[in-house]
Amino acid sequence: MSGPSLDEGWLRSEIHPRFSRVLKREEVYLANHSLGRPPDRAAEDVRAALDAWYQDMDGAWSTWLEGRERFRALTGRLVGAPKNLIIPKTSAGQGLRAVLNSFTSKPRVVTSDGEFDSIDFILRVYREQGRIELKIVPWRELDPGGADLVVLSSVMFRTGEVVSELSKRIEDAHAAGALVLLDVYHHAGALPLDLTALKADFAVGGSYKYTRGGPGACWLYVRPGLVDTLRTPDTGWFAKKDMFTYARPEPPEFAAGGDAWLESTPPVLAPIQALAGLELTLELGVERIREHNLEQKEVLVSLLPALEGAGTEHGAFVTLKHPGAQVLASSLRERRVKTDARGDYLRLCPDILNARGDLEIAAIKLKSLL
Repeated sequence: MSGPSLDEGWLRSEIHPRFSRVLKREEVYLANHSLGRPPDRAAEDVRAALDAWYQDMDGAWSTWLEGRERFRALTGRLVGAPKNLIIPKTSAGQGLRAVLNSFTSKPRVVTSDGEFDSIDFILRVYREQGRIELKIVPWRELDPGGADLVVLSSVMFRTGEVVSELSKRIEDAHAAGALVLLDVYHHAGALPLDLTALKADFAVGGSYKYTRGGPGACWLYVRPGLVDTLRTPDTGWFAKKDMFTYARPEPPEFAAGGDAWLESTPPVLAPIQALAGLELTLELGVERIREHNLEQKEVLVSLLPALEGAGTEHGAFVTLKHPGAQVLASSLRERRVKTDARGDYLRLCPDILNARGDLEIAAIKLKSLL
C-alpha cells in the first residue's frame, strides 16, 4: 500500500481490529523488536493447515507447499530478491551453517563483535573445532582484507545502530576477494531493504520480530550465479532434481536455483504462520512503517531524553545504556510495561499497535525507576 503517513486514528480503526487477541493483554508492549505481536489471522492460517492434514492426510502437502512458496514470494518482495533465491530455514543460524559448510577448504572469516549471540556462538564453535579461521573486530573497524567470508549485521541487535555505508562495505569486500553474508534480522520489515541492489552474496533473516511470524519462519538468501555454482552438504531430498522420481543419478543432481539449498522434509507450519504478518507489512509498506516508527521514537526521546537511537542512523528501537538494564526490564515487566535488555542496553521498540498514550505510560514508569 502506498499513501499518506500512518495516522494513529486510522491504525486504531483499520489495523488494530486484526490484532484483537493480543490487544486484550493489559500491558504496554514495547518488545516489538524481539517477539512481534501476531495478527489474529495467523492462528486461522495454522488451523486451516492442520485441518488439511486431518481431512486429506498426505493430500495436505499441496496446501503446505503452497504456503511455503507464498512465504518465499512475500519474503522476496520484502527484501528485494527473486522468490526462488529465498530458501526457507528454521533459524538464521541454520542458514549461516549452510554457508560455512559450503566452503571446500578452511575459510577465513571476519565478523563484528556486535553480532547476535547465535551467529557469534556458531562462529566461535566452528573456530574451536578448527573448521574456520576467525577474526572478530568492532564493526566500524572491520577490514575484509585476507578474508574469504565477511559476516555482518546490517543493524546491530544491542544498540540498534544501522551499519553505515553498507553498499561500499560489500563492494570493498568483493574487491578484497571475500564473500559477504548479511544478518538482516533487525532490518527486514523495519527498514527498506534491497538485497539485489546491495549485491550481497548471502543474507539471513526471519519473521520472528518485525513481520510478526513467530519462531521457525526464517530464511537464507543466496545471490544469482552463486546459488547454482556453490553447493552445501547441508542438504536432503528436497534439494534433489525431480525429487519425486526417486532417481539416484551419479553424481547427485540438484534442483535449480534456491531449491538446491533446501534440505530434508521441512517443518510446514512455520512458513504458514508467518503469512499474515508478511502480508500486512507489505500492505502498509515498509517506508510508511519506518516513517511512523521514527515519529514514535522521537516521542519517546522527547519524554525521556536519556534514551538514544531516535534518528535514522538507528533501527526500530531506542535504547537506554544502564548498568542495571536487566533489573530495569524486570521491574518494568512487573509494572506491565514489556521491554527487554541485552547487556547494558535496555531496548524499547514502539510499533503500529502502540498509541502515544502507551509511550507516555512507559516513560513515566521508567522515570520512576531511574
